[in-house]
Amino acid sequence: MATYEQVTYNSPDGAQVGSGISEKVAFYGTTPISQRAGAAQATSLVATASSADVTTDVKAAIIEIMNTLQAAGIWKGAA
Repeated sequence: MATYEQVTYNSPDGAQVGSGISEKVAFYGTTPISQRAGAAQATSLVATASSADVTTDVKAAIIEIMNTLQAAGIWKGAA
């Protein structure tokens, strides 16, 4: 069974979680993961779009955001 460090930190300057791509983080008791990497994260792929103009790149970016939030435990992602 893996053991994880529980972090509690109060600072007037804020807090930073993880300092590099190789470090793993998690929220709400999920398994820690490394920072995701993928072409859909490139902001140059997504231009300003209206609600009637959802391109494949916009869909890919939204799906990547959903997957990232779910993997980190920030978004439940299921009922």
